[in-house]
Amino acid sequence: TSLKLRTELPPFEGATAWINGQVEQQLLVGDKPILVHFWSVSCRLCKVGMDKVNHFRDQYKDDLHVVAVHMPRSTEDMDLEKIERDAKQYNITQPIFVDGDLKLTKSFDNKYVPAYYLFDKTGILRHYQAGASSMNMLEKRLNRLLEEAPITK
Repeated sequence: TSLKLRTELPPFEGATAWINGQVEQQLLVGDKPILVHFWSVSCRLCKVGMDKVNHFRDQYKDDLHVVAVHMPRSTEDMDLEKIERDAKQYNITQPIFVDGDLKLTKSFDNKYVPAYYLFDKTGILRHYQAGASSMNMLEKRLNRLLEEAPITK
């Protein structure tokens, strides 16, 4: 299982590196929804889906935080230069949490790449999908989040 819906955004702690700048939890939560996507340099499907993620990032740049998490699937995946090279190649300009010790992966209880977690502006998980599933559902959920009044706890 993965992080359950209605769960709070786990803290971004334990990165072995950050690429494209670092994000602070408390700065992310509160003003706009947050998309956290897990990917890996060895994952072909991640690269196929990256265009759509980047499209969200650019299209909703004023309305959405986007954070990438690099989840290594093998020791070869832990080569920082390779991650940086792929980030450039696939136009990943959003902050990348390099999860060499799988700390954030464990916090999210994430098993797959690519995986997409959409949190509302209060930091509550509202949508999750993994694999090569259609990104249209993610876009629908995102639009719904942007239209709705925030949920009060």
